[in-house]
Amino acid sequence: MSISDTASDRPHVVIVGAGFAGLEAAKSLRDAPVRVTLVDRNNYHKFQPLLYEVAMAGLEPDDIAHNVRSVFQGDESVQFHLGTVVGIDRDAQEVQLQEGGVLAYDALILAAGAVSTDFGIPGVEEHAFPLKNVPDAVTLRNHVLKQFERYDQHREAAGEGALTFVIVGGGPTGVEMAGALVELFDTLNDDFAAFDTRAQAQCLLLEMQDDLLPPYQPSLRQYTRRVLEARGVEVRTRTAVERVEPDRIHLREGDAIPAQTLVWAAGVKASPLADLLGTEQARDGRVIVHRDLSVPEAPNVYAVGDMAAIEGADGYEPQLAQVAIQSGRHAAAQVQRQLRGASTEPFAYRDYGQMATIGRNAAVAELPGGVTFKGLFAWLLWVFIHIAKLVGFRNRLSALVNWAYNYFTYSRSARLILDDVSKPDLQVPAEQSGGEQRAPVQAEA
Repeated sequence: MSISDTASDRPHVVIVGAGFAGLEAAKSLRDAPVRVTLVDRNNYHKFQPLLYEVAMAGLEPDDIAHNVRSVFQGDESVQFHLGTVVGIDRDAQEVQLQEGGVLAYDALILAAGAVSTDFGIPGVEEHAFPLKNVPDAVTLRNHVLKQFERYDQHREAAGEGALTFVIVGGGPTGVEMAGALVELFDTLNDDFAAFDTRAQAQCLLLEMQDDLLPPYQPSLRQYTRRVLEARGVEVRTRTAVERVEPDRIHLREGDAIPAQTLVWAAGVKASPLADLLGTEQARDGRVIVHRDLSVPEAPNVYAVGDMAAIEGADGYEPQLAQVAIQSGRHAAAQVQRQLRGASTEPFAYRDYGQMATIGRNAAVAELPGGVTFKGLFAWLLWVFIHIAKLVGFRNRLSALVNWAYNYFTYSRSARLILDDVSKPDLQVPAEQSGGEQRAPVQAEA
C-alpha cells in the first residue's frame, strides 16, 4: 500500500537523503507545482565537515545538526518522512521502506550520500572508528575520553598503546582530526593532574600517498605537514595498513603500531542504496549518471551528491559538499523542466575552491585560478565560511559562541562521555575492553 496517496493532483517528487544534496533539492522545489516527500533514516540534517569537531570535543552534536521538519515549517508542499529505503522499483515507480509501505513517485532524486569503506582490509570494520554520522562522532568522543579515564584509574592495566591514537587518511578529515586531537591533549592536561597528557598521549597520521592533502598545491601540502609535526603529530606518508587487531595496527611495510584507537578517514564509497538501482556503477559504488544527472534507462530518476559519479573535466567530480549542493539544485531544476515538457540540461560544476583547517590559527585554502592562502587568514576564512554554511541561526550562533569560548580559553569545552551509564566501562581492564567491536556503518537514507 502506498503511504503517499493524497488528494492532490500535483506530481509527486520523492527525495531520498537529507544531506547537502537532498536538502538543497527539496528547498529548490518548495515553490514548484509539485508535492515533495523528503525521506531519511534520521530526522536531522548534519553538517558533515564539522563531525570531527564533535568527535574531538570542540562542539556539541546539536551545534552541527538541525531538525529537518523545522527547515520546512510552513511549506505545505514539502513533507518529511522518517524511514529507511530498502528497495526501488523503477517499473512501478515506487520506493520501498523498511518500516512497511511504499512511496509512489513521479520523479525520484537519490541523495543518500556515502559511507566509509575499509577497502577489504581485515579488522577495520570491527576495530576502527569511522566518522560519517553524528553517532560516529559521539562514539569516538566517548572512546577517546574514556581512554584517558582508564589510563588515570588503571595505569598498570591500561595496556600498550592505551593513549596512542592512529588516524588513517591524510585528506581534509584526517588532517583536521589530527590537529584537533593534539589540541584536545593540551586541554586534558589540565583535567588530569596525575600525568602529563601531552607527554603520554601520541597522535599518528598515516597516509598511503606521498603527501597529505593530495589534491592541494605542493606548498600547501608541505605547510600542512610542517604545522602538524610542530604541534606534535607524527606524520607517516607512503604508509599503508595491512590488517588491524584490537590493540595493534599492522602495516604493509612489515612493522606494527601498538594502539587501541584507530580512526578511519581513508576513504568512502557510495551508499548501499546505489546497489538497488541495478545500473552501472563506478569502482567506489557511485551511480554513473548522464550529463543531466539522470540515471541510465530511468529519465525520471536522478542521482546526486556523493552517490553519483558525475563526469567532470578530470574524471568524476570529487565528493565535496559544493558538488552535492549544486547537483541537488540541478536535479530539482531538471525535474521541473521535465514536468513542463522541456528538455533537460547538462550539469556544470562551478568550483569555488577547497580548504582545510589544521588547528588553531592554521589552515590552507586554494581558490580557483591558483590563488592560495595559509595560516591565520586562511583559518579565519575557514571559520567564517563554515559558520555561514550551518543550517539554522541557532546552530550558527551556538557554534560561534563555542568556538569563541574554546579559542580564548585554549580549551575544548564539550568533554562529555555520553554513552550508556549502565555499562561499567571504567572498571574493565584495557586488555578486556580494547577489543570492543564497532557497529558496521550504514546508509543515511
